[in-house]
Amino acid sequence: MKVYLAGPDVFLPDAVDIGRAKVAICAAYGLTGLFPLDNQVDRDRADASLQIFRGNEAMMDAADGIIVNLTPFRGPGADAGTVYELGYMAAQGKLCLGYCNDPRLYVERVAALTELKSLSGILTDPQGLTVENFGLADNLMMIHALDLHGRPLITPAAAPADLWRDLACFEACVRLAAGPIVPAASA
Repeated sequence: MKVYLAGPDVFLPDAVDIGRAKVAICAAYGLTGLFPLDNQVDRDRADASLQIFRGNEAMMDAADGIIVNLTPFRGPGADAGTVYELGYMAAQGKLCLGYCNDPRLYVERVAALTELKSLSGILTDPQGLTVENFGLADNLMMIHALDLHGRPLITPAAAPADLWRDLACFEACVRLAAGPIVPAASA
């Protein structure tokens, strides 16, 4: 089974090492991990970003499933590119598994960044925009994509010391991918 490994890990200074560690964990469970930085792209080309996009989609097309890292990135929610990749795989009906190393709910993470107001039980930010508050770890579209195309989001009981390099929740996803999967919606 081939599994595409999505997440903002690709932006870390030691991204290649993290990718190798994830691929090794996959191999230990009999899976083939496909890490986006394994694509060969000439970053000096004018169309480098398009080549990255095409390479990543080709990897996803070749994969049987995806493991997404939804740990908040540059804000209270998941990385936008990772969210696209999750949606792409869910739309193809492929196995979708995910984890988030920040155990807080989305609304708690938003509240940590800005003051929220409650008007008739509806939370809003300082601009008066509604803040999603369904008791979920992130936007409902991502959470339910996982629920319906794989398994619920995996989170730790407490945040690890290093949100970006702790791979315990990732490994839990790999174990699920390596075992028999019955979509949660069918169970």
